Amino acid sequence: MSTTVVNADTEGKTWGGGNQPLKASYGKMMMWFFIVSDALTFSGFLAAYGFSRFKFIDSWPIADEVFTHFPFLHGVNAPMYYVAFMTFVLIMSSVTMVLAVDAGHHLNKAKVTLYMFLTIIGGLIFVGSQAWEWNTFIKGDYGAVQTKGGNILQFVDTEGHRVALKDFVVADTHKERVQDERKSGLWFTSEGTLPTYTVEEVVNGLEAHDNVLVRTQIINEEGEKTVLSRAESLRQIKENGKLVVEGANLHVNEYGSPLFADFFFFITGFHGFHVFSGVLINIIIFFNVVLGTYERRKSYEMVEKVGLYWHFVDLVWVFVFTFFYLV
Repeated sequence: MSTTVVNADTEGKTWGGGNQPLKASYGKMMMWFFIVSDALTFSGFLAAYGFSRFKFIDSWPIADEVFTHFPFLHGVNAPMYYVAFMTFVLIMSSVTMVLAVDAGHHLNKAKVTLYMFLTIIGGLIFVGSQAWEWNTFIKGDYGAVQTKGGNILQFVDTEGHRVALKDFVVADTHKERVQDERKSGLWFTSEGTLPTYTVEEVVNGLEAHDNVLVRTQIINEEGEKTVLSRAESLRQIKENGKLVVEGANLHVNEYGSPLFADFFFFITGFHGFHVFSGVLINIIIFFNVVLGTYERRKSYEMVEKVGLYWHFVDLVWVFVFTFFYLV
């Protein structure tokens, strides 16, 4: 019979067999496994976004026209400014995390505490900014009309500047509108919150303002959306107008294709969940640092592990920012 002999010098090793692949501890190796698997998930999402955008490339919303808002600056056209600010904050939080890990290598509790705190603040700013961006995207700003074919018709002035529905449409306060609901036996026409205006009111407003034109979601050779003539604008709204759309959700999108909104909510929401989770983990590690848990162990490896996750979240956002906002 053969017997298995375990050398005594392997008992203190991190791995039971006495081996350390890549000279990494078990915990760090498992974190790398998680990062690789999660990277494949995000890659699938971004690939699906890329294929969908390529399929509808002639009608895909233009990011510079969608993300134009900035907190506390109402009416100011600031395309991509706030998204760039969010990206800067997240990158800087990754820098502070690097400094925290380096301080941990030198067993400097005070610096680890400071840089972990700054990392948490950066993460909270990013999550809060993303929540604000979601809220702004959902509420919308201008409004549009959805056609019977599912396309979006927006409104501009004679110079090509966007015009909001509230600027030329007047709601008929004397006409009561009833929301279709399943409990009324109209399950097949059940609808969400009623829009502020009806298509009929939009038609009346358009007829009363000669300087307002309709812009389709189709992008022309100059890379701009197609603006219709005055006569064609009236014809399109009267013959094809089906529903007034305000903001965006998983069903309709005033900026263009509903797929754009679907991917926006799914990809940025999934990434935002990762950032939020990272903030919670960072807070737990932060309090352990404050309590001196890792100082007594003479090792700040837990800070390094959560640092790997935080850098991954930062790197993923760089790809999301590039493919979703810039390209």
